[in-house]
Amino acid sequence: MSITKDDIASVKGRGFLLNRGTECFSGRVVAVGGNYTAESMRVLGECAERFGSGKVIVTSRLCAEIPGIPFERIPEAEAFMESHGMPFGGTGAKVRPITACKGTTCVYGNIDTHGLAQIIHDRFYIGMRDVKLPHKFKIGVGGCPNSCMKPSLNDVGIEGCRSFVFDADKCRGCGKCAVEAACPSHAVHVTDGKAVRSSDCTNCGVCIGKCPFGAFPAEAQSVCRIYVGGTWGKKQRMGTLLSGFYTEEEIPVMIEKVMLWYKENGFAKERLGAVIDRIGVESLEAALASDDLLNRREEILAADLKERT
Repeated sequence: MSITKDDIASVKGRGFLLNRGTECFSGRVVAVGGNYTAESMRVLGECAERFGSGKVIVTSRLCAEIPGIPFERIPEAEAFMESHGMPFGGTGAKVRPITACKGTTCVYGNIDTHGLAQIIHDRFYIGMRDVKLPHKFKIGVGGCPNSCMKPSLNDVGIEGCRSFVFDADKCRGCGKCAVEAACPSHAVHVTDGKAVRSSDCTNCGVCIGKCPFGAFPAEAQSVCRIYVGGTWGKKQRMGTLLSGFYTEEEIPVMIEKVMLWYKENGFAKERLGAVIDRIGVESLEAALASDDLLNRREEILAADLKERT
């Protein structure tokens, strides 16, 4: 090959990955939460025809990759996409492109997943793009416990749910309980003339408004749960579910605290989940409960990455 290792490395950080067995590259274009407009799709198609193989491939993190771009044409492709506000990128030991399910429009969606993904994208993918982390840092936003985009397999996974209080005094122990029939988790059972809500409840919100007597409320607050340290690849680790529920407004603050804790405690090339297992989730939760990390933000971000001794 006439393409050298230095050539390959020089464009990888800009979002270009070598196509196996060729001297061409795939350029990765980031879309917020996988949300593409008709215009952006037209731009992708034109770029693919002008500089690549004519194809556009969607990645597992909902980015669009244009394969078949010759090395010498990468600058032209970059300039073309930049002129349309759609830069290449999405690689490296830093915040990766934000993924989101269709919760904004889904009948099961408890939160505005695309709106929250945009906020996270602007604040972290764009706003902290120059922050070097110990390893890749993936953030995913899911609208409900159906877990279509697997929040528990991200470094930080957001899961929309509904917070409510079951009022047992209003339960009339109906022979056919509408809530029991509706619950997809089978977490509600009528026992001894009263409905019982078990620990299997995922707070998915499907039961909201189903009880005609108000034992289960007609409305409930939309909130989020947060998973941390999930990975799926060479090593697998289910994300640790943090205690408590969080509002959508609290999510960016919690993400920043997790990221700062990771930056301060992680070794180079160590994933967040491994740091949590090494230090303990209790240490992380204690740090998240205070504002100490935020108060030391600039100090933490300016520090060099820790190397294993």
